[in-house]
Amino acid sequence: MRVIAGSALGVSAIIDTRTPILMHDWTLKPGASVEIALPESHGGFAYVFSGEARVGALATVVPDGSCAILGPGELLALGVPDSVDSDARVLLCAGVPLNEPVARHGPFVMNTREEIEEAIEDYRAGKMGEIAGRQAFQECLTP
Repeated sequence: MRVIAGSALGVSAIIDTRTPILMHDWTLKPGASVEIALPESHGGFAYVFSGEARVGALATVVPDGSCAILGPGELLALGVPDSVDSDARVLLCAGVPLNEPVARHGPFVMNTREEIEEAIEDYRAGKMGEIAGRQAFQECLTP
């Protein structure tokens, strides 16, 4: 397990965050299981980006490329059945809901439509640096 933000199993991330969050990268071998306590104030998700994982008290099967939405403040169980041949990689993200308005367009997520328009203009003006695949990215910005 790598702790990107927050802490788990006595390991803490080397970064501090502005709001309380946790982000973990778990690699679980067949037959492995772990329980992670999430604060009651946190909601989140577990995204399986390799293999197959069992998530939650009901050991719900979450296949590669799928996401499990977590309820607030639960003891989260992660595991991999003995019967599979490969490890599972799971990205666990949780935090306190911000309860702010959300505006989105293409790859941009802000609080207002005006902030979205400003972000698009900043991008077009080159203020955000270069992104590989710029042409495909530009197509996302076409209204």
